[in-house]
Amino acid sequence: MNTLPAPNKGLPPPEHSKPDTSRKTIRQLLLRAIRLRCPNCGARGIFAGYFTLRDRCPNCGMMLERGEGDYFLGAYALNLIVVESVLAAAFVIVMFVTWPNPPWAALQWGGAALAILTPIAFYPFAKAIWLGIDLIFRPPKREDFISRVK
Repeated sequence: MNTLPAPNKGLPPPEHSKPDTSRKTIRQLLLRAIRLRCPNCGARGIFAGYFTLRDRCPNCGMMLERGEGDYFLGAYALNLIVVESVLAAAFVIVMFVTWPNPPWAALQWGGAALAILTPIAFYPFAKAIWLGIDLIFRPPKREDFISRVK
């Protein structure tokens, strides 16, 4: 009976033994991020939970926290821009559809609900898209794949 272990069992495939630091297209980076995948390699699983980004990509090993402690302020700003855009668009659409008698109470309560729910719904997308935007301007380097001591 042949019971030899499978080659590379439990180890990453040989093609991942060297970090992928190649330059990706803007479209590729952002589409991967919008699908909540690693912008660098396209693998799933960069989020441990809805609000928790993993330290590294489970596939390529790239560090997902690529900067200082305030690195994700850009993601928060992106989230704020989206929330404000959604609120403004909803207000304009409701005003346009219901003019000359807009439902002021519905606008107030609906606006409050949108202001609370939209940032929660968009949060993981903002973090992933911000990572993709960062990779556009600062492509990954070998150091992004090396473990850092916290």
